[in-house]
Amino acid sequence: MDRVRIDKWLWAARFFKTRSLATDAVNAGHVRLNGERPKPAKDVKAGDTVHIHAASSDYVVEVIALSDKRASAAIAQALYTETDASRAARALAADGRKRSLDPAEQIFARPTKKDRRNLDRFRGE
Repeated sequence: MDRVRIDKWLWAARFFKTRSLATDAVNAGHVRLNGERPKPAKDVKAGDTVHIHAASSDYVVEVIALSDKRASAAIAQALYTETDASRAARALAADGRKRSLDPAEQIFARPTKKDRRNLDRFRGE
């Protein structure tokens, strides 16, 4: 096997739960193959670079192996290598989301004394 449809490969590599979700993502432009916007039937081959926006995360991966069948997570991770820049950007984005949590968003009732202290600390008072 030297070529596989990109929607099948994304599903087999476990970026999307179903093949139809992978097809929808490719049609919506959330996937780039070698910098271009492909159609779901476009063939992917070893050595290609794929940019994926899935589940509020951006991945930049290089295709190492091909598969059109979904297998275990360990086998799926062997199909690609994520670039170091992509890994660092995802870690930075996750860290930013954690820091941006406003304490007021976590309070659903009348604030307790501890909640009030957290709000004051957040506001710099």
